[in-house]
Amino acid sequence: MIVFSAAVLLYTRWAKKGKELYVRKIPGIAAVEEAVGRATEMGKPVLFIPGIADVEDIETIAGLSILGRVAKIIATYGTPLSVPVRYPMVLAAGQEVVEQAYLEAGHHDAYDKDTVRYVAGEQFAYTATVNGWMMREKPAANIYMGAFFAESLLLAETGNAAGAIQIAGTARPEQLPFFIAACDYTLMGEELYAASSYLSREPLLLGGLKGQDFIKILIIIAILIGVILALFGDASWYSDIFNVS
Repeated sequence: MIVFSAAVLLYTRWAKKGKELYVRKIPGIAAVEEAVGRATEMGKPVLFIPGIADVEDIETIAGLSILGRVAKIIATYGTPLSVPVRYPMVLAAGQEVVEQAYLEAGHHDAYDKDTVRYVAGEQFAYTATVNGWMMREKPAANIYMGAFFAESLLLAETGNAAGAIQIAGTARPEQLPFFIAACDYTLMGEELYAASSYLSREPLLLGGLKGQDFIKILIIIAILIGVILALFGDASWYSDIFNVS
């Protein structure tokens, strides 16, 4: 914990001082601006779904965080945005996030409260409504970021049939094959949580991300040392270091 906290604080301090911190390029996130630009050129809306879980789910929070960054780009381009949600608390949080994004972009007058709208509380009623909207409005870009369940393939396939460029991200491994099959770009697992820091470059988020990466590298090195010791010698003293019982 001490090493992890020190790493996070150190990277956060470097980020605040303006030091360039390398973050691996995530193609799906890099494609967001391209997708919004495509929608702007075509004069069609962008659909953003922050998952279908309630606001206490960490994936929904990650999705709303990404929504804020995407909405800021959309506000700058003046592109229509539609955010259908399933829960009232997500509705309130989403409206707040999008309004703040338009304010930061200097286009608060263009903000429409109905950009984020409640659709339905039941899973497949929500899916049917969103699918119907996609086939009628033909959005140029669909972005799915958050927790998805059995409706993931129904949404992605409909978006694909409507001709939209699609970017998805979820930490649910059982839904990833469906998004990979039907979407142009897919964020897998931790990439969903890294996306908001990648988009914003905010020092606090970057410090946390780089601190986690540093600890992962240390853990990988420790595992490799353990494997080598176990193969070529006595590793009991080494395993005792990590024995907490």
